[in-house]
Amino acid sequence: MAQLNNIRNFCIISHVDHGKSTLADRLLEITGTIEKRKMRAQVLDSMDLERERGITIKMTPVRMAYQEYILNLIDTPGHIDFSYEVSRALRAVEGAVLLVDATQGVQAQTITVLHAAQAAGLTIIPVVNKIDSQLARVPETKKEIALLLGCGEGEILEVSGKTGQWVPELLEEVIKRVPPPRPADSALPLKQGGDGFRALIFDFKYSNHAGVVVYCRVFGGTMAKGARLKFAAAGREFTVIEVGTFSPEETAANALSAGEIGYIVTGVKEPGVASVGDTVVEVKGSLSALPGYARPSPVVWASFFPESGDEFNALRHALGRLRLSDSAFTAEEESSGALGRGFRCGFLGMLHLEIISERLRREFKINLVVTHPSIAYEVLTKRVKKITAYTIMQFPEHGEVEEVREQWVAAELISPPEYLAPVMLLLGKHEARVGETENIGNRFVVRFEAPLRELMRGFFDELKSVSSGFASLSYRLLRELRKADVVKMEILVADDPMPAFGRVVSRRAANDEAEAVVEKLSKILPRQQFELKIQARVDGKIVASRRLTALRKDVTGYLYGGDRTRKMKLWKQQKEGKKRLAERGRVEIPAEAFVKMLQ
Repeated sequence: MAQLNNIRNFCIISHVDHGKSTLADRLLEITGTIEKRKMRAQVLDSMDLERERGITIKMTPVRMAYQEYILNLIDTPGHIDFSYEVSRALRAVEGAVLLVDATQGVQAQTITVLHAAQAAGLTIIPVVNKIDSQLARVPETKKEIALLLGCGEGEILEVSGKTGQWVPELLEEVIKRVPPPRPADSALPLKQGGDGFRALIFDFKYSNHAGVVVYCRVFGGTMAKGARLKFAAAGREFTVIEVGTFSPEETAANALSAGEIGYIVTGVKEPGVASVGDTVVEVKGSLSALPGYARPSPVVWASFFPESGDEFNALRHALGRLRLSDSAFTAEEESSGALGRGFRCGFLGMLHLEIISERLRREFKINLVVTHPSIAYEVLTKRVKKITAYTIMQFPEHGEVEEVREQWVAAELISPPEYLAPVMLLLGKHEARVGETENIGNRFVVRFEAPLRELMRGFFDELKSVSSGFASLSYRLLRELRKADVVKMEILVADDPMPAFGRVVSRRAANDEAEAVVEKLSKILPRQQFELKIQARVDGKIVASRRLTALRKDVTGYLYGGDRTRKMKLWKQQKEGKKRLAERGRVEIPAEAFVKMLQ
């Protein structure tokens, strides 16, 4: 059991793609936590999707021994969709390494995660990464960080996560600057024994064999295998099957004590018992629950339907399994006349949606139909009935709508000065209300408010395009809903409404959106035996249309010479047959078409 004064709990926070996972690799290598022959890039990123995309999706804890110290590191995601993961990690540590890419400088998410770490009262260690790059702007980046933190440039460390340069010095500074574990509240001293066991759950997973395995930070007492504990909020009691730490694999230990980060195998197999933010306490103890986490609110909604109705139960099971490891998304059963039974799901952003749908396809082999993502709208109908429309299927017809209200965001955008003009034009295109602009080093911070739906309408891709990838964005939801001038855009294929392709759009951009959707769909859908109409309908009117010509067989190929009358008769029969097909035929849309429309 490590002494409290020799424990350091810290995390790495940064903007996406600033090198957190690579730096974590070097820390594991230098401390000897993983042998060199077993090292690989992004060793803490265990999911295939994380490794393929080069991003961290789930926060990952690991315990390192260095000199006489125990260093508990939590590697966190950088993408804004997974900021909830970061907030949970911050509650489990006392210090944070603020990592900034020397080739990019301070970015929008850098500021967001810094403010969150400061609000949690963490010790901040500013570090400039990628100093080995030929594009590194080390002096300029240090100046930006100094302005942001109000510190001297001499307090800012320089490292290369790729080569390991100055990484041992970073470890020394972590030991020097980050304080030992502290109590969860000032009323209780932090002790390793005698006052009862109490631990905060910051994550958990489910195992078919062992049941729920909770990841926790211990805030008091000592606990070993065989102890009787309970979930403070759920009230469910259990006997500890195993405890341990992360190296980075789960490694069994004799006990977990105050100040340590580890796991507890509970043996509980009922769903819904364990929850992030709950407290694990002794059954016979009198300690109260620790303050938990605010539940994340979904901002993007989409409906998942199995391509085959026979896979509905498999989809339900798969969503339940995913929710055990990712409680940030929601799923409720719904049905559609066109698509059958499915689930309305809520996500923290577009990337979150993409990750969940991809995991369903890969890990559970389920072919999905995914409707176009939408935000939640509060709709007042002419019958004076207020409803919340999460998907286009719930949005009333145009003649029934009295007023619509929607979510807005407050955002910060950081851009080099040479891209400021096209960025401002882009903000105007997406209905943003620009506020103040300030200078940080050689870049500008633009603060603005905008409808959430506009950020989900390709804004991030367009921002990357107009700024050549140099601009970055972070945002937070505003509490009050605002009046929205939006309309329901339906997509019809062979005169049948296709809810998966419909969406709610800004009235002023409805015609452009309609043209873009039907054009894209006309290039994706396969041709049929009959002429296929693809149309967009807004306010009861067709505003865009495309036609796919029918596949045509050469019915006269076997005729040689002779009277033309015979050929004309065959052509007429073919034409009449295709007309009957168009009247009665149904279009089977392949699953890949839904995937391509979502991209």
